[in-house]
Amino acid sequence: MSRIDDIELFVRVVKADGLAAAGRQIGLSPSSMTARINALEQRYETRLLNRTTRSLSLTDAGQRFFESCQRILEQLADAEACLQQHQQSLSGRLRITAPTDLGGQYIAPTLADFVRINPGVQPCLHLGDGVVNLIEQGFDLGIRFGNLPDSNLVVRKLADNRRVLVAAPAYLEEYGRPARPDDLADHRCLVLERLGEALNEWRFRTGNKHITVTVSSALSSNDGSIIRRWALAGAGIACKSVWDVGIDLAAGRLETVLDPYTLGFQDSDKPNTGLQIIYPSRRYLPRQVAAFIDFMRARMDVEGRKLPANLATSSKTP
Repeated sequence: MSRIDDIELFVRVVKADGLAAAGRQIGLSPSSMTARINALEQRYETRLLNRTTRSLSLTDAGQRFFESCQRILEQLADAEACLQQHQQSLSGRLRITAPTDLGGQYIAPTLADFVRINPGVQPCLHLGDGVVNLIEQGFDLGIRFGNLPDSNLVVRKLADNRRVLVAAPAYLEEYGRPARPDDLADHRCLVLERLGEALNEWRFRTGNKHITVTVSSALSSNDGSIIRRWALAGAGIACKSVWDVGIDLAAGRLETVLDPYTLGFQDSDKPNTGLQIIYPSRRYLPRQVAAFIDFMRARMDVEGRKLPANLATSSKTP
């Protein structure tokens, strides 16, 4: 037994006013209790208790030892309470990478709310539409559209997603509304670039028919939020995640086009590529990271209900 165990037992004996009574509290026989107290006295070569068959009293040394033991146990309890309080309060760094448009509209305000509740957390939000290596660049988690290639990263679904073609009412009034994907050849298209490559192959599906259209870039950028701003300004037709433009669609600032066609993208024919949370490992996931993941998923479920009914997504996943 440790010294703390012996101290706790000694204090219990004194407060219970007897070896047998203290033994019943912790499930030890009188002989075991006697052996433990004898071992304690032998360790310090000091008699601590005056014992008879009917009574128990402290010696002078025992009284001083008892008072010291009580202080030790109180300090230990305070230390444990402090540790438990620290564990209950989230703290530590939280480095997140996310797409620019999604990050500005949803991740940034959600992170601010999370830190307001958990002021011990030290956040850093990196926004960009390029490919980021979480481990090499020291990120705790990333939020990304699309299905990831094989990797050692853990992937959790954050929400459903779909891509749509959008344009401002002013643009559609001036240039007209395309009726078929081939009509995009006569329109100004706003194209995202990734790693220097223009993502200008827009893929459509209607029934069992697949159509790929290579659009010309009226304007292009590697920043998805810039593509959205250009679309809002009436500069052309953009291919965007419904999460990026849902608020604008609900407000009437943008309108969808080619609705009868399901839109894929250059790197996938799948209409629903999903919005994913990715992180390096399930093992020893920092508490603040795990808590933010749950917080973010709950927030996106709420935000998903605000999207236009015909574009609504769901984040209800296991």
